Amino acid sequence: MTPPSTQTTVNPDKYKSIGNGFAVTVREDGVRGLAKGWAPTFIGYSMQGLCKFGFYEVFKIMYSDLLGEENTYLWRTSLYLAASASAEFFADIALAPMEAVKVRIQTQPGYANTLRQCVPKMYAEEGIWAFYKGVVPLWMRQIPYTMMKFACFERTVELLYKYVVPKPRSECSKGEQLVVTFVAGYIAGVFCAIVSHPADSVVSVLNKEKGSTAAQVLKKLGPKGVWKGLVARIIMIGTLTALQWFIYDSVKVYFRLPRPPPPEMPESLKKKLGLTD
Repeated sequence: MTPPSTQTTVNPDKYKSIGNGFAVTVREDGVRGLAKGWAPTFIGYSMQGLCKFGFYEVFKIMYSDLLGEENTYLWRTSLYLAASASAEFFADIALAPMEAVKVRIQTQPGYANTLRQCVPKMYAEEGIWAFYKGVVPLWMRQIPYTMMKFACFERTVELLYKYVVPKPRSECSKGEQLVVTFVAGYIAGVFCAIVSHPADSVVSVLNKEKGSTAAQVLKKLGPKGVWKGLVARIIMIGTLTALQWFIYDSVKVYFRLPRPPPPEMPESLKKKLGLTD
């Protein structure tokens, strides 16, 4: 689907609001217009998701081993931030080509209608750079987004079990645990959308306009322009993030993969702090 937030960002004079964006798209291209760019979106974000969640687990274990048990607990938020940033760096390299194709299809009417039409045309015009010129702004958008997504999710789950859920996680059914996952995912998604929206606006315009730089686009959009389409993005990203965490956790449940409980202070640290008899 062509996100209303993307359309209102790259063509604010034509798409003045979320509702107006839907109405104009359906009027000009029919209902099929809402699904423009579905192939690069599906492929790109599938590749990114696999890299993001997979590398996050790898880097979290790697950094935890470097820190040791006590420091892992004390510095757990920093650990989540570092592991997620490292994972997203590589995930965006996988996403960048399909993101460039998606934006070109969605925002340049008549340029190309399908992935197979768009890729060779972009390559013939600009070479391999056409697919990676947006990778730096993508890092600017996605790395803060993913750091917020994982760190906020991990700490929200911890707080929900501590202050909201009336019983320990070990006593909750798998269904109850997945509900907590979904709620924590949605809360994390709202913060993700806010943190990453300005850079998302720059990426959308950059991939539409040939020869532009991130600095030029940022100057053109101005302080107000970078926040256009935020409401649509909050709704979309909140829901998507909640579903991503729900599906990820469900897969772990189904395949009986390890699902560590919220972190607890190690006994050795409790003794050092005088918290045990």
